[in-house]
Amino acid sequence: MSSHVSKTQRRDEAGNGNRELVIVLHGIGVTYRWMSRIADGLGAAGYRAVNRTYPSRKLPLEQLGAEWLPRLLLEQGAADAPRVHFVTHSMGGIMVRLWLRSCGDSLAPNLGRIVMITPPNQGSEVPDRLRGFPPFRWFTGVNGARLGTGDDSLPRQLSLGAFPEGVELGVIAGNRPFNPLFAAWIGAESDGTVSVASTRLAGMSDHIVMPHSHTGILLSRRVIAQTLHFLREGKFAR
Repeated sequence: MSSHVSKTQRRDEAGNGNRELVIVLHGIGVTYRWMSRIADGLGAAGYRAVNRTYPSRKLPLEQLGAEWLPRLLLEQGAADAPRVHFVTHSMGGIMVRLWLRSCGDSLAPNLGRIVMITPPNQGSEVPDRLRGFPPFRWFTGVNGARLGTGDDSLPRQLSLGAFPEGVELGVIAGNRPFNPLFAAWIGAESDGTVSVASTRLAGMSDHIVMPHSHTGILLSRRVIAQTLHFLREGKFAR
């Protein structure tokens, strides 16, 4: 497991176990640093935020969801936390969905709320276009091409099953694309990587669209505020 952790995370992990735990998961091909601003915001709000780099390019998503994430939860004493929440970006949301599937009917009683930021819940057209492009295959590794919109894509296959009842899910989508080519490929309201429609998931508790790109959304104070509001209230602020 990566040793890369932020100063806030070191402080949080050294503290007592009375605070609610938030597992923070980045997207594909990057590191924990992309989620540092959000993790710091969670820590400042009193949560124990755990923001780790995971091998998004090397391990298949099924292995990340069924093995890597459970090990992290065990390491962090999730069973003893008052509540365990998740805040994810992009592919991190798919990992949590796979973890939930692996749990079956044995979901932990202290499972809290989940906030997915720009998740490709129904896939993305970008992998459809770039799956044969060598730099894309290098950057996204074993998982990138599997995040497309075809019927055989992993997100679409996951969507055939019902989202677990009783799990509160809030989804934040973006609609200000940075790359005009990617936006044209998608051909609908999007953040330049994932369409707003694709972020939706049957069974979610709330959904909000914010004026940001797929990666720029991670720097927004308003997004952090909405994330905190959902974790506390089970809905976004209007």
